[in-house]
Amino acid sequence: MGDFYDLLAYKKSFELAMSIFEISKSFPKEELYSLTDQIRRSSRSTNICLVEAYRKRKYKAHFISKLSDSDMENSETKGWLKFALACNYIALEEYDKLVIQSEEVGKLLNHMMNNPEKYGSV
Repeated sequence: MGDFYDLLAYKKSFELAMSIFEISKSFPKEELYSLTDQIRRSSRSTNICLVEAYRKRKYKAHFISKLSDSDMENSETKGWLKFALACNYIALEEYDKLVIQSEEVGKLLNHMMNNPEKYGSV
């Protein structure tokens, strides 16, 4: 089994976090310590919790728990995206694209939680 870098969920969650980083550069300065910071943090945490989960895969309960944390952070990211849309910081097309990416990450995480043995968990 390869490293976490090889996981599709890792690649997709990293891509989503970087997309959010790029679009959030255009958010107003007054959002720097609120929406901008929160959406960057949650999108990055989705990815980092997955990395932590992979390192805990020897222990099934820990693996699933950390994947659940990653899924929670991904859901939070979707919530912040809705705020960004409602505040007119992003266009509907950009919102839709990012939500689709987030939902894809969520499906991959859920697959991992439901099939931990396929990822080296015992």
